[in-house]
Amino acid sequence: MPAQLKNTMTFSDEQSLLLDTATEFFRAKSPTAQVRERMLSEDGFDPAHWQEMTDLGWTTLAVPEEYGGTGMGLGAATCIAEPMGRYLFASPWLATQMFVQGLLAGGDAAQQSRGFAAVVAGAAAGVAVFEAGGSWDLMAPEAIISVKGHSALLQGTKTFVYDAAVAESLLVSAQLQGEPALALLTREQAAAGALLRETVIDETRRCYQLTLDGISVPAENLITGAAAVSALEAIAQSAWLLLSAEAAGGSAGVLEIIVDYLNTRSAFGRKIGSYQGLKHPCVDILIGLERTRSHVYHAASLLDADEDAEVALRMAKAAASDVFAFAGDRAVQFHGGFGFTWECDAQLYLRRALFNQYSFGDAAHHRKRLGNLLL
Repeated sequence: MPAQLKNTMTFSDEQSLLLDTATEFFRAKSPTAQVRERMLSEDGFDPAHWQEMTDLGWTTLAVPEEYGGTGMGLGAATCIAEPMGRYLFASPWLATQMFVQGLLAGGDAAQQSRGFAAVVAGAAAGVAVFEAGGSWDLMAPEAIISVKGHSALLQGTKTFVYDAAVAESLLVSAQLQGEPALALLTREQAAAGALLRETVIDETRRCYQLTLDGISVPAENLITGAAAVSALEAIAQSAWLLLSAEAAGGSAGVLEIIVDYLNTRSAFGRKIGSYQGLKHPCVDILIGLERTRSHVYHAASLLDADEDAEVALRMAKAAASDVFAFAGDRAVQFHGGFGFTWECDAQLYLRRALFNQYSFGDAAHHRKRLGNLLL
């Protein structure tokens, strides 16, 4: 991504091609009828589509080339996340990218080799970093790791574990002697019945509760000390960036639905889109969308340049959370009574917006942190 906004905010040829290809892919693979169909399936996504994404190298964009990945970096992943959000595409892609970033920042050579090899081969992965208390502070996990000899015993319960049922590997946060740590957990090491599917507002998502009691992993699977802190920071920052990019795409998608409806529906002999009371919110959504995109791609440019991106990322997440939720709410309201029914597509976007808004910190949370960083 480019290092600055305004006149220098351009894509490289490779990034432009990636964005165009992804947009066409998700438009073709994720029409609303298929979104609704996948919502009723157990895993929530189409494995054939996941395989296509793997073949295209999209699941390994941030995996270094020496491990068989594309090596384009996290910033390039925004070119996938934005159109994915626009068409409400469902897959374990987001969870896998968080896993990759965590392992890249904190894993040792052996852990990276094993974890990345599985992802390159097409396996999904994820992270388990939240618990029942609902704290967004990843540095204060409540789950516990106890090391005995060459084994590490896990205790506790994790919640909102994205796509855990299809993940081959998970990075699980817990405290080790009072300090944050991570355990690399494979599917074979998970206890039977450890996963329980959760009910969330966005039914295009699959989230699970993971019970850790009785699960043990080799001690060599642990990430501790400064490496664990770096891994947790990387997981959080990747989530902020990709959820914000997805929200930008979702805002564009729902705005398209709004404009189409306002140009179709008539009242009192006029298209309702001609009324200023409906025009103005649409302008607000468009301005908010462009503001979100600016924040997202600026943050991506900083990450690609290996610069401190925390301020930019928090600004992006705050802006994206507000704009997408506002756009989804207006879409439902503009559709009148029909907007509140299951058949109206606008509510699908509102559900996604509300889920994204509170994932990894809402706007108020990030603005509070920005106050401490900037003032």
